[in-house]
Amino acid sequence: MGTANSDKVALVTGAAGGIGRAVVLALAGAGAPVTAVDIDGEALGVLERQARDEGLDVAGFAADVTSAAQTEAAVAAAENRFGPIHHLVNTAGVLCASPALELTEDDWERTFAVNTTAVFRVSATVTRRMVAHGVRGAVVTVASNAANVPRMNMSAYSASKAAAAAWTKNLGLELAAHGIRCNVVGPGSTDTPMLRSLWTDASGPSGSLDGVPSQYRLGIPLGRFAAPADIADAVTFLLSDRAAHITMHDLIVDGGATLGR
Repeated sequence: MGTANSDKVALVTGAAGGIGRAVVLALAGAGAPVTAVDIDGEALGVLERQARDEGLDVAGFAADVTSAAQTEAAVAAAENRFGPIHHLVNTAGVLCASPALELTEDDWERTFAVNTTAVFRVSATVTRRMVAHGVRGAVVTVASNAANVPRMNMSAYSASKAAAAAWTKNLGLELAAHGIRCNVVGPGSTDTPMLRSLWTDASGPSGSLDGVPSQYRLGIPLGRFAAPADIADAVTFLLSDRAAHITMHDLIVDGGATLGR
C-alpha cells in the first residue's frame, strides 16, 4: 500500500479517535509532519507523547471543528508550525443511534454540525490556503458505508455522511484544475469505541459480524471487523502519489458488508 510522501505536511481532524489516531501515526510514521486536531485535549496529549517516544513529528491542537474561529486557529497554527498544508484528512465524527421518528432536532443538528458542516468548514479553510500557496495536495474525508446503504436507527448519521461524501466529491471537481485531489473513504464496522457503543449486550459483536435479518443488515463476508489501521492504509494510499490519477472516488472498506455497492 502506498504511503503519503514524507515531505507533505498533513492535518488530521478527529485525531484522538480510533481511526484518526491510526491515520496520524501512519502519516507520521512515513515521515510526514502532522498537526493532530481534536476536541479532546487530554487524549491529544497522550497521542503527542506516544509520537514523541517513537520519534515522530506530531503537534496536537485542541479545537472544536464546529467552531469557525477554532478551525481557523488550528489551520493557522499548523501552517505556522510546519508550513503550507498538503494533505487534509477529515475523520472527526459523531453517531447518534436512534429510530428516525425519535430523533430530536438537537440530535440532527449536532450530527450534521460535526459530520458534515465541519467537513465543509475544515476542507474549505485548508484548500483555500492550498490554492493561495499553489500547493498540489489531497483531501480525504472519512465517511461511512452507511452513506450508501440505509441502516436501521442510523438515519442522521447516514444522511450526514452521504452529504459529507457528496461535498468532498464536488470540491474535488472544482479543485482538479489546481492539482488538488479530493476522495472519500467509507469504512464499515471498525473496531473503535464508536462501534462498541452500539453493542447493548454480549450479542453485539456477533450481530455485526453475522448480520441481523430483522434489521435488513448483512454481515461481513470477510468475517472480521476492520482495524483502524486498515482504514488508515486506505487513507494513506489515496493521499500518496500512487493515487495521483484518482479523485472524486469513494473507496469502501467494509469487508464486503455492502456487497461492493
